[in-house]
Amino acid sequence: MTLSKAVGIRIENLLKEKNIKQYRLCKEGGIPRSTLSLIVKGTYSTIKLDTIYQIVATLNMSLAEFFNDNIFDLVQD
Repeated sequence: MTLSKAVGIRIENLLKEKNIKQYRLCKEGGIPRSTLSLIVKGTYSTIKLDTIYQIVATLNMSLAEFFNDNIFDLVQD
């Protein structure tokens, strides 16, 4: 699995867990809806760390909490 796919899955899982829609995350986090949609689909090949930070900050998490998930153990080069 690619890192971008893992990031997308992680975000999707967090949204479900926190019962938040993508639209709300975009609106509250100032993230373009098209960008978030591509990230969640795993088709956004180069995700900026700033964008991930915006997402996790909006979800009231740290980057360490975000990346502390088993999904990232499946990432391969």
